[in-house]
Amino acid sequence: MKNVERTEIMGAQERSLKVYDSRRTFFSKLGSTFSKIFAPTQAGINNWLVNMKRSAMLKNFKNISKASADKVEAQQKKFEESYSLYLESIDQLVIENVYKKVRVGNASDFERDALSKYYNVIHLKENDEVEYKYKKQQYLLSLDYNSLKASSKEKMINEYQAFYLHEMEQLYKALLKHYSMKLTEKMTPMEKQNAYNKIFDSLEDYVANIIPLKKIEDTDLIKECSLFETYEVGKLDQVDILDKRMILLGISRKIFTHSLPLVAAEKCYIKLLKDTRSLIVDTKVSRKRENAYQLLLRMIEQYNDKLLAVKIYWSNNADKKAYTEFTENRKALEEAKASLGTHEYEIKKQILYIRADMKYIEKHDDKYFKILKFYRNRLVQLGDMRQLSNTVQNTKMKYRSIKQIGKVLANESVH
Repeated sequence: MKNVERTEIMGAQERSLKVYDSRRTFFSKLGSTFSKIFAPTQAGINNWLVNMKRSAMLKNFKNISKASADKVEAQQKKFEESYSLYLESIDQLVIENVYKKVRVGNASDFERDALSKYYNVIHLKENDEVEYKYKKQQYLLSLDYNSLKASSKEKMINEYQAFYLHEMEQLYKALLKHYSMKLTEKMTPMEKQNAYNKIFDSLEDYVANIIPLKKIEDTDLIKECSLFETYEVGKLDQVDILDKRMILLGISRKIFTHSLPLVAAEKCYIKLLKDTRSLIVDTKVSRKRENAYQLLLRMIEQYNDKLLAVKIYWSNNADKKAYTEFTENRKALEEAKASLGTHEYEIKKQILYIRADMKYIEKHDDKYFKILKFYRNRLVQLGDMRQLSNTVQNTKMKYRSIKQIGKVLANESVH
């Protein structure tokens, strides 16, 4: 069912209101506290209209699956019409009740913040009408869902939840497709960064707000969602943020394989790898540098296992050959793990991953000279390289200093 292509249901007026930053998500964390907004209007005409429109919409939604083949299209159209009327009623409820309280100065801090989030969605229309259309629907649906949860009407909540999960699934998929398409457009670095942020924010909203409502039986997915939850509390540093985004990308390869296609997902992985390399060489805190380095090793592994392993079309034969060689070396190392012992295995694994990444980034000339220097130093520590003296003997047995080249260490492999 393709509900995301609906026409615009929003006709709200522009008002002067301070808009707060809600980049991470425009509806998460609201929960049952939305009852603070709707409580004064439970007996009002607007709330009555929402209930009536919701009931009609849910009836039409259920009738689609019951309709015979020759009547499905007509029933679908009937549902689309009732869906639009239902969202308009929620929209009107917010405008006529919450906005009035803000305007006359009777609103609480919570109500002012909630309305500012509402207008943040509206302001999306100025730059991206497609994104606005999808996010407006997400916002209104989440408002009504949280209002229902606060009402404790279990029968209605259960009936509504099936519809809610279906619609939100379609909307998230549509948003991710939209952002994926934008990555193919010509953009400034800031615009591209914004597109990446929106992809990761959408994935985070979905995992935090939608997955908990679903019955998941995939043990790997459950494990990855549990890892994500560890980053839902406490203050996150830069390494934590990158790690969380890596986990979200891994989850997306199970849930959004078509909505976030392989090409877009690969761009996201490459972006994370680049950001992690930069963090390693830019941070002055040794603990954070080591944490970032360990994250990079895990990221290289996940990038190969979850993306390159399923990649069918390669635009560059050299890249395909490098992946095949890396995979074969990993397999051989795994087979020798028992004989090597854990410590030696971990050392050789680091060396393999570092060598593979060096081979990839060395194609970019001087762009990655800092991380190459870090890698060579690490290979010296691991015993895979030896550092040459900075002097050289000439034919007359006199020594002179080698000119230091800033972008690399004068190292050579010990093998």
